[in-house]
Amino acid sequence: MDLRLTNLADGVTRQLESVGDSLSETFFEPVIRLGVTGMARAGKTVFITSLVSNLLNRARMTQLAAQAEGRILAAYLQPQPDDTLPRFEYESHLGALTGPAPHWPASTRSISELRLSFRIRPSGLLGGVTGPRTVHLDIVDYPGEWLLDLGLMEKSYAEWSQEVLSRAESRPLSRDFMACARAAPDGDWEEPQAQTLARLYTEYLQGARQAGYSDVTPGRFLLPGDLEGSPVLTFAPLPPQASPARRGLYREMERRYEAYKARVVKPFFRDHFARIDRQVVLVDALSAIHSGPAAVADLNQGLEAVLSAFRPGQNAWLSRLLLGKRVEKILFAATKADHLHHAQHGRLTAIMEALVTSAASRANFAGARTQALSIAALRCTTEEILRHDGRALEAVRGLLPDGRQVALYPGELPEDPARITRGHLAGDSWLDGDYSIMNFAPARLSLKPGEGPPHIRLDRAAQFLIGDKL
Repeated sequence: MDLRLTNLADGVTRQLESVGDSLSETFFEPVIRLGVTGMARAGKTVFITSLVSNLLNRARMTQLAAQAEGRILAAYLQPQPDDTLPRFEYESHLGALTGPAPHWPASTRSISELRLSFRIRPSGLLGGVTGPRTVHLDIVDYPGEWLLDLGLMEKSYAEWSQEVLSRAESRPLSRDFMACARAAPDGDWEEPQAQTLARLYTEYLQGARQAGYSDVTPGRFLLPGDLEGSPVLTFAPLPPQASPARRGLYREMERRYEAYKARVVKPFFRDHFARIDRQVVLVDALSAIHSGPAAVADLNQGLEAVLSAFRPGQNAWLSRLLLGKRVEKILFAATKADHLHHAQHGRLTAIMEALVTSAASRANFAGARTQALSIAALRCTTEEILRHDGRALEAVRGLLPDGRQVALYPGELPEDPARITRGHLAGDSWLDGDYSIMNFAPARLSLKPGEGPPHIRLDRAAQFLIGDKL
């Protein structure tokens, strides 16, 4: 009963916040809350840094309608509205990418926020009547592993354990953890046993992420922060037991799993995720394709889980009052498009569309708009044609971390995305050329006044996400 009352109170609180947001946006200054997430190595930090830089210096944002029409009078950074969140370290990340010795900034390890404000001249007849207005863009950066945890809210410990163990048993990297889980005691136990299980399970998750798999829940095991070592992060899945002992290890793992959902996952949804109305999901699809069919299938499942966590729909004032805030637009962006010649970008976009087609259909039906794009938030390569055995190969040239300038051919994507997305990859060879060594470093830039960093289709991404609000 107490839990039901708590859920009801949370729901009423979110509705009141939504009403307040609606009134503020209607009568004062509109606010767009843009969530940016993605799995490891998808490029969240680079995406936000380049997006903000290119919105402040818009010479390369030709596909953003408000810029093309000359209606953006100014853009500037402001203090973020949430004083309890760390500020996204925009300046230091931009310095890493554009300084005299360019390098990739540190990846996202926690939640952060940044506010970018625009002075906009309204279009049409309103432009001569109302004068310029201010629109705020609040960008919320959070690890994709945390988003996958939202799916745990609908699963019992037994259901979660069965799913995790069924996938893990076919992966050699889970050997040590699986052996420990099978040997776990049914009755009396001691805390070092629980700690060993959690440590081996965490090591398995780290290995799975390195191997390109996306099913890495609980996400805080990989990014524990100040919760490291606490009981709420000291559990692991165990094989099913018909009648687990009341004070046995299985029941204790179950209790800690439920505590994780109540004290870690639910507050994240309530305080941050439920307030987002536009969302970017960044995907390193090329690495999954290179890793093989199992990684592609896992990516597909991960994207389904990501989309199921959203509350898609239109943020009409009345629907917010009755139902709470909903995500209006979701962009699925395949990153690292600069690793391919532009002639293959259409194929990468088609693969991205195929990976999210069923989940996107459900979101579209609910009133949200979705789109898939292939992008590079920071372009690191140039294109050239290589001659090999009488063939013309569409290659890209870039700088490797060891300082060598090289031209590499990554292989070709298939014209039919189903050959990848429906498990037809076995026996075929996609991205098997030089892709395995395509770990490009950012190039040294010489930017003109008014220019942001070079990119591929970042302006189209911005137009889809916020163009209607500008």
